[in-house]
Amino acid sequence: MSAILVAILGLVIFALGYRFYSKFIAEKIFRLDPNYVTPAHKYKDGVDFVPTNKFVLWGHHFTSVAGAAPILGPAIAVYWGWLPAVLWVVLGTVFAAGVHDFGTLVISVRNKGQSIGTLANKLIGQRGKILFLFIILILVLMVNAVFAWVIANLFITYPASVLPVFIQIPLAIWIGYAVYKRNIKMLVPSLIALAVMYATAIFSAQNEFLQIDLVRYMGGEEAAGLFGLGAVATAFFIWIAILLAYVYVASTLPVWKLLQPRDFINSHQLVVGLAILYLGLFLTNPQITAPATNPGADTSWLPLLFITIACGAISGFHGLVSSGTTSKQLNKETDARFVGYFGAVGEGVLALVSILAVVTLFANADEFLGAYGSFADANAIGLGNFVEGAGALAQGLLIPQGVATTIVSIIVVSFAATTLDTAVRLMRYIISELGTEYNIPALTKTHVATTVAVGSTAALVLIPEGPQGFGSGGYLLWPLFGTSNQLLAGISLLLISLWLKRLGRNYIYTFIPMIFLLFMTMYALFQQVTFTWSWWGTNSNMLLFVFGAINFVFALWISITAFSAMRGKFDNRIDND
Repeated sequence: MSAILVAILGLVIFALGYRFYSKFIAEKIFRLDPNYVTPAHKYKDGVDFVPTNKFVLWGHHFTSVAGAAPILGPAIAVYWGWLPAVLWVVLGTVFAAGVHDFGTLVISVRNKGQSIGTLANKLIGQRGKILFLFIILILVLMVNAVFAWVIANLFITYPASVLPVFIQIPLAIWIGYAVYKRNIKMLVPSLIALAVMYATAIFSAQNEFLQIDLVRYMGGEEAAGLFGLGAVATAFFIWIAILLAYVYVASTLPVWKLLQPRDFINSHQLVVGLAILYLGLFLTNPQITAPATNPGADTSWLPLLFITIACGAISGFHGLVSSGTTSKQLNKETDARFVGYFGAVGEGVLALVSILAVVTLFANADEFLGAYGSFADANAIGLGNFVEGAGALAQGLLIPQGVATTIVSIIVVSFAATTLDTAVRLMRYIISELGTEYNIPALTKTHVATTVAVGSTAALVLIPEGPQGFGSGGYLLWPLFGTSNQLLAGISLLLISLWLKRLGRNYIYTFIPMIFLLFMTMYALFQQVTFTWSWWGTNSNMLLFVFGAINFVFALWISITAFSAMRGKFDNRIDND
């Protein structure tokens, strides 16, 4: 089957969803008001509350949420066949992700720019808020561990990507000072920075001496490294240490000095990357060689498909960004449709091409099934297959394979690093809030909270042993990351439904995806905790068992509390300014 046909069908459905469904939600359900004074104007401080052009804000929002997950999840989920993966990405984006991201943005804007975690206190009470904060804390901790693991492994596998990624940091700092101290427009400097990065990528891909290859420096994969580790494990440890030192500094700096300008550069990377992949797809016209379904799969796609592809179909992490930072920068309330819903569509577009890059990589179905022999194999090779498949598509634009794979790996690392920074910053906020709740003043201090966030991330990445050897934490946590992410999305949709009901509006459009998501996620988590990760399970793992059991109990508790609130009398603690 032609990959172009699948791409066109998917893009048309995305376009129709934005044009008609999001317009209906905006006008009839959320009832956006163009004259409403948003928190960005009401509380304007030049630091967090900053009215922002909707196109610039869309780029910032998109790069904050589009980490490695909308690439990694689909690249794994094609194990069950390309058809279930495509259907979940397309339909999930239109009817679940768009409404969720849009909704969390609107409810936050209507409530002084407060985060969805804080709003839980107003909607379902103090106990519900605390439980929700703990679920969010576990999620962002796993985001940190998974994405740090991904970046470190990409640096080892594609050493030509290291120098271009590192060059982005001083370029972003330069742009930050140029924009905020000299009032220079950000567009031209960010395009120059992107050109410098990609020029460096081309030279690095073609010249070995520019490739920062720690494994080669130590004598190759079979050589001994430090602390009794092999060369690969030592390289992994060094990259994790460097990454966590970087995110410590990045998450404590004022956002204008590094994060905002780097996100703006990455928004251009996103446009360039999608353009390369889709143009390459249309020029090469590859055939889908993977099977539509995989009857011989060793695990059922129901319900695992819906937690394996989280970002790219629906993601609870998006709600944290929408209500945590984006809502404070929204210029007009009517911009929420473009930034929130269309932001979700953008991630769906990325997830769709991620699927197509992988399922067109192999010569035939037998070769695909040989590589994706088990779900464990899919987890191990998914990301690498995307990079190689995307590189093959880029060759349609006459980009050499080595340069193409380097550029693709740079894009993945840049997105993952952006999400890592955001997650560490969010984790610091949550630790500080919990410190306030439980009267632990030390945890409210910026550097104490950041040290706890970074230290716990390091422990979660490095300590667990697993099939990837030393530092298997990120690899092991991927299944639970997807589950926690979807639990957060389901609970956020439940809170939005409760808010809409209190306003006397039709909440069926958030309630239906909420029921579907909570059922699938709780079903999957119960299966995993009870039959897979427990000490009597098929793949016993106490790390996943403990985190999974806590998530399940907390999510069930919150759901019961919220459903009880929907049936009870409403109070006026929730705002709708």
